[in-house]
Parts: sequence; C-alpha cells; structure tokens
Amino acid sequence: MAKHRPLQFTLDRSSPVPLYYQLAQQLEAAIEQGGLAPGSLLGNEIELAARLGLSRPTVRQAIQSLVDKGLLVRRRGVGTQVVHSQVKRPLELSSLYDDLEAAGQQPATLLLSRAVEPAGARVAAALGVAEGTDVVYVERLRLAHGEPVAHLRNHLPLGLLDLDGDVLAETGLYRLMRSAGLTLHSARQTIGARAATAEEAERLAEPAGAPLLTMERTTFDDTGRAVEFGSHLYRASRYSFDFQLLARP
Repeated sequence: MAKHRPLQFTLDRSSPVPLYYQLAQQLEAAIEQGGLAPGSLLGNEIELAARLGLSRPTVRQAIQSLVDKGLLVRRRGVGTQVVHSQVKRPLELSSLYDDLEAAGQQPATLLLSRAVEPAGARVAAALGVAEGTDVVYVERLRLAHGEPVAHLRNHLPLGLLDLDGDVLAETGLYRLMRSAGLTLHSARQTIGARAATAEEAERLAEPAGAPLLTMERTTFDDTGRAVEFGSHLYRASRYSFDFQLLARP
C-alpha cells in the first residue's frame, strides 16, 4: 500500500470559496491526474492540517466530501485511502472501452452472454427490423482498475460482425465495428437514472437501491442503417457524463 509524496496545495484565503472546498477540489484533481494513485494513503489529518495551516475540521470536511463521492475510503487501522477517480465521459459517439483506456483507467471486460435471439418489439423498432427477426445479443460487465463500472447490453443485426468471445473481452465494440470497415456516423441517445435492483447492485458492487445512470443508444452508420442498440447501466458513484452546452444565437 503506497504512500504518496507530499502534494503541494495552493489555498486562497481571500477567496469567497470555502477553504475546505478549495482543498477538496485540489485533492480530487490530484486523484484524477494520477498524483494520488488508487491504493495510496492520504496521510494523517492532523499533519495535513498543520502543514497547510488549516483547522482539523476544515481538512476533515474536505476529505469527507471526497469520501461521499467515492474517491476516498476510511479504513480502520489503515487510514484514508484513495479508491479511484470517477470516470467522466464526454458525451460523444465513442466506446466506453476507448474512453476508459484514454483516461488510464485500465479497462477490462467480463463477457456474460453472447447469443442469437429473436428481436422483441423495442429492439426491433430500434434496429429497424421486423419483430421476431434474429439478432445478436451481447451482455458484458465493464471494469476499470478491476472494479465494475457498467453493465452493458447490446443488440446488433445478424451477420454484421464476427463477435468472438476472446475479442469481445479484449477491446470495445465500436473498435471492432471500425476494424470491420463500418463507418459510425451518428447516434440517438437517452440518459436517465433509477435505483438499482438487488441483482444489479450485486453485479455492480453497489448497495441495493443505489443510484444508477441509464443510457439507451441506437447507432447508425454512414448509410443510415442502425448497426447497434445498447441498453447500459452505470454506477453513479463511479461514472458521469460531461456536456458542453452552447447558447443559441
């Protein structure tokens, strides 16, 4: 269990931003940028307070805010330990695997199911095929740093890809599509949230009733053909979507 080298923090005591919040933001940035790696020990609150010239309650409040976010955990007899950084995914047509890899999150995949099954009404409507048409169903658990992040369910038109189990465990679905010569052009996506069922919570290492982000996406190639319908669940404690909003002229 590694201890990190002392980090440097810059606190503006003349700012209206509370000192605990300034410290929490800088600690979070250090976690996300790798200055505090998963498994690192944060150190003693008293020592950190003395070094920064802060009160112990101020330091405790900063640390607690990151515990609440799931970035730190207090372990009896060990101390305050870095768990992981939250996955912040840009809202664009990209693969979760590729986004995790680019963020240094060490993605891995556990293949839960791969089958050919008749399309239900919802899947058929999304893929633009008749209800009952055979489609490929793939179910996976996506991990980052060895911990589950998302439960992924995808339906694809039959014959679109050769989805070998070993390949699915080693890379992302969109990367496989592009390697097969498909040009992904656009997608229609809906994002929501709900509480986890007991089964979902167990699979994603969350308590029953924990908040989950939901995402449904239908992806189209450059000919306008629907090539994938995804229905995914993400741990809200580990995952968020980033939006860039533009004002209309």
